[in-house]
Amino acid sequence: MERKFINAIGFISLFLFPILSFSSVLNGMKFYQNGEVSFLELSFDRHDVLAKRFSIVEDKQIIVDLKNVQADKKTIRSFDTSEFSGSVVFVSAYKKPKTISDLRIAIQLRENVRSILERKGNSILLKIENRFGVFSQNEIEKNETLKEKIAVVEDDKLLVPKSDSVEDILENVILSGRKKYVGKKISFSVKDVRVEDILKMIADASGFNIIITEDIKKLPPLSLNLTNIPWDQALDTILNLNKLVAKKNGIILLVTTLETATKDKKIELDAKKVAKKEERLVAKVFPISYAKTTDLNKIIKAYLTPKRGRTSEDLRTNSIIVKDTPEVIEKIRKIIQVLDTQTPQVLIESKIIEVTESYAKEIGLREGFGFGYDPVGSGVEDGPGFSFSTAPDAANRSQIFGLSIARFGRLKDLTFKLQIMESESKLKIISSPKVITQNKKKAKINTKDSRYFAKTESSGGSTTTTFDEASAELILEVTPQVTNEGSIVMDINLKKEQFGIREFVQAPPTKQTRDINTSVLVDNGSTIVLGGIYSFTKQENHSGIPFLKDLPMIGWVFRTLYNPKTEKSEMIIFLTPRIVNQEEAGLVDKA
Repeated sequence: MERKFINAIGFISLFLFPILSFSSVLNGMKFYQNGEVSFLELSFDRHDVLAKRFSIVEDKQIIVDLKNVQADKKTIRSFDTSEFSGSVVFVSAYKKPKTISDLRIAIQLRENVRSILERKGNSILLKIENRFGVFSQNEIEKNETLKEKIAVVEDDKLLVPKSDSVEDILENVILSGRKKYVGKKISFSVKDVRVEDILKMIADASGFNIIITEDIKKLPPLSLNLTNIPWDQALDTILNLNKLVAKKNGIILLVTTLETATKDKKIELDAKKVAKKEERLVAKVFPISYAKTTDLNKIIKAYLTPKRGRTSEDLRTNSIIVKDTPEVIEKIRKIIQVLDTQTPQVLIESKIIEVTESYAKEIGLREGFGFGYDPVGSGVEDGPGFSFSTAPDAANRSQIFGLSIARFGRLKDLTFKLQIMESESKLKIISSPKVITQNKKKAKINTKDSRYFAKTESSGGSTTTTFDEASAELILEVTPQVTNEGSIVMDINLKKEQFGIREFVQAPPTKQTRDINTSVLVDNGSTIVLGGIYSFTKQENHSGIPFLKDLPMIGWVFRTLYNPKTEKSEMIIFLTPRIVNQEEAGLVDKA
């Protein structure tokens, strides 16, 4: 018994391996809207993927079936598009029932509109009208011709029979749109022959059975001369000339006039409406965990049975009560199951790094060079009138080298002060604001630094001193939006103020302001540099007596201090967003 079981497993593996080995992989789905057209782009690892599209008019749906395609759960997850203004409100991808490696994508519409299926490299693009009539007939026909050339993407309007059997050819004939005729070629020439007889002639040549209603016998006779054309093209031509409608049942074709078919269709629709009116209604309570009942209720109302279905909200238990037919209740249950998930929460971490460096020199005679001259000598002997000093100047934070000689020969009061100063400073400031918020919700964090300065006012001989406040703020405003692929789009407004140096004691401090306003797309957990500001300043000024100030050494006597200054400053802003509840929000598979 054990050996049989192992052999069975081996047989299944041999059966599945060829299918899975040659399967294509769906890498991603992208939905976007441009003007009056919505786009659903499907990306694959190969260019030869087979796709079939058809519409379910009753449910307002477009279905795209992908043949022999594999995808993981993250790629084929459903998403709500009702916030777009177009015709698409919901897109759902899932494994096609009763198949091994086929996928099905259901597009829920607000109203029935037309669509076009195109191929672009390794992608298949589904274009959907946002209102009926956006696509012209030329675009539809051009799309059908293109499909014949690529011979890959099939469609309910790509009217090519699956084989040359009578049943498939008749299926091709009764559909509307551009057709490709593949029937056996025939020729006949008739004059004043009844329409029913011509149809019988075509039926005899092709081998299908035909049922003709009585109203066709009243049609005027036809004269035709057709040579070497496919019999399905001849049949289609006869139907179009006489405004006839054909309905297929296997290899049996029921032909009637357009007027009769319209009446029958109206009776059928009236019967369906009566059946819907008499179908029993059931009530179902849906507890809502994360979504807002008001927002979810607006989406659900679009799928209720007209004039019968209704919903109500219970805010106390955060529930929605739906009363409708069992079929509609089941459809709404699936919609709520997909939409009622945790809202992604995003943690935004930012770092603002500021670096400032400055360097300055002051070299030269501080107060020039002074001396006196006694031409007669005054009879005063040379004495010890020599003095030397070196001390820092507190006011200017510089080193002073001084020399004073009371008398030297006929020179007296010989003095000078040499200033030598070199200063260097470095400053580094790191600000790191963090904030967390829900998807599509604005977050704001603000910090404020205040300083006070004295303000003196005189009035009537009296002096009043008050204190005013000066503030510097750091403000970070972020609005994140999580994409279907797990990336994050952020609208960012960052403003940073900081105090500078006061010009004098009672003066208000100077203030520097830097801000950035941008929108970026970042992968989850990645760090991006939003921007940076780099500034470099080099300054040098001096004055003196022309020509004399430029003489070596002696020129110091005839010019001001040599005082070059260099300043460098740089600011860089880093931002890192992280989704903190990826599993709960359905963005990744749970382990």
